[in-house]
Amino acid sequence: MDAQTIKRWMESVAFERGRTAVPSGFPALPDIPGGRYWEPEFFALEREALFKRGWVYVGHTDQLPEPGSFIVWRRTGTPILVIRGTDGQIRAFYNTCRHRGAPVVQQEAGKTSRYFSCGYHGWTYDTTGSLTAVTDPRDWAHLDQSCRSLVPVRCDLLGNWIYVCEDPDAPSLDHFLEPIARYFRHLPLHDLRLVHRRSVEVRGNYKVVLENFLEAYHFRLLHRHTTDRIFDNLGTSVHLWDHGHSMMLSPNRRPDWVDPGTIGMPEMATATTIERDHNPSYLVFPNMIVPIAPTGIPAVAFWPQGVDRTILDVIWFAPDWGGGERHPLWETRIANFDRIVDEDIAFVEPIQESITSPGFRGVPLNYQERRIYHWHAELDRRIGMERVPEHLRVPPVLDDWVERD
Repeated sequence: MDAQTIKRWMESVAFERGRTAVPSGFPALPDIPGGRYWEPEFFALEREALFKRGWVYVGHTDQLPEPGSFIVWRRTGTPILVIRGTDGQIRAFYNTCRHRGAPVVQQEAGKTSRYFSCGYHGWTYDTTGSLTAVTDPRDWAHLDQSCRSLVPVRCDLLGNWIYVCEDPDAPSLDHFLEPIARYFRHLPLHDLRLVHRRSVEVRGNYKVVLENFLEAYHFRLLHRHTTDRIFDNLGTSVHLWDHGHSMMLSPNRRPDWVDPGTIGMPEMATATTIERDHNPSYLVFPNMIVPIAPTGIPAVAFWPQGVDRTILDVIWFAPDWGGGERHPLWETRIANFDRIVDEDIAFVEPIQESITSPGFRGVPLNYQERRIYHWHAELDRRIGMERVPEHLRVPPVLDDWVERD
């Protein structure tokens, strides 16, 4: 991260702490229509646009430690086989045999030597997805095996994070991650290790859950004894970028504060004052919250499983600690963050129940909550405004507030 960016962001924090009103020129934000949180037809549109046609995080390279290691990933409703080939390259394929559609792999994770064999009729594939053998080849007089490889899914890396995209025509991962990735490329992304994973199912629309992580307006009530004691929500600056990405930068209440639960833990040597004296909480669109600290990165990914059902994956990454066991403070650190996440999701089920009532007409948003509006405007852009029912549209009124170099 360059010195000019650091200076600009620090000035934004100072501005936020000092302002007494909404900045001049900030537009009135139309209400977010209520039906976006419960109408099944809209849910189908957004799930296709965001999770079938966009890049999404699926895992960490530590989950594929050796050639032949694989996982089967299902969060978007389609089983995808992610494998490290015998050549070391990570690839992704639909976990669907090209014969009669049986799953090629039935375990959730594992390791193969060189080949996968479908348990239904024995069609066999290598780790590049190529069909190498069929049962009773004498009965396949006209089969061209080269045309029956596993169907690939686009797969790429950001450091040690694995992403997939089911749309063959979508822009590249590097293009999609601009400009947000430039703000944490100074960190050792290729050396981050996977520390911990936890999954939680919540009875609520995934946007109800996600939006709670896009603003600091709720800190004083929901996190009175946790984050509100540490971070100054009135000094939080918000940064909106293209492709739906955003970040909120919450300064520590005390400039000299250091999390006592991290003292002595390995740190990322290239962390700046942004990570040391603030909580930079990024949204990697559409569904991954990434707050960064020098000693580690807890990420939260939100996966819609139904219009009123969501899975949260809470994932911890950390700078490489060398050999041996992870630092003993990790147990406490993980528990502390879990407490914050649990505070965030405590209201989700009651909210989901009440937003389907006639009393819920829409969501008014204030200046602090503008990341939520930015997210919805990008969603409509991805769907195509002409495909969004008129009563559910979110007009793109924040374009002048999106930061572009």
